[in-house]
Amino acid sequence: MSSQDEQFQAAAPDPAASNADDGMTWWYRWLCRIAGVGGGAACAFAGLWNCVTINPLNIAAGVWMMLNAFILFLCEAPFCCQFIEFANAVSARADKLRSWQKAAFYCGMAVFPVMLSLTLTTLFGNAIAFATGVLYGLSALGKKGDAISYARIHQQQKQMDEEKLTGALEGQA
Repeated sequence: MSSQDEQFQAAAPDPAASNADDGMTWWYRWLCRIAGVGGGAACAFAGLWNCVTINPLNIAAGVWMMLNAFILFLCEAPFCCQFIEFANAVSARADKLRSWQKAAFYCGMAVFPVMLSLTLTTLFGNAIAFATGVLYGLSALGKKGDAISYARIHQQQKQMDEEKLTGALEGQA
């Protein structure tokens, strides 16, 4: 078996694991992917722009931003990295991560260049990458409940409060 065959087998999605854990709808998953690609493009452009300076911290932040762009493209859009042999395998592993893990990873890697060099270029360049992490974090919170279940919970809490109040009033009398 060649290494290319192993890549295709590693990149093949597991039907049981794809939709069972995350609970994301197809359009939200695509929104997260598009935000990841946009964040990668913004990081790459701003990182390149940030490297055109003589300040070493700006250069380090720019290099880190370009590394962030590469990782975002590798995880979210492996078709952009066809020249890299292990791109599909990395993307398959990234798809197996839970939403909160992706959120922590993307937000963490977007905050680091801003801490290195706080400029408008690093802020705006990492904003979309950070927003990608926020989108994944929101998906980790889960679906919003329906109004009927909230009304039932509210009614039960109201009844419990009234029972406590009447019990307290009877105890005082």
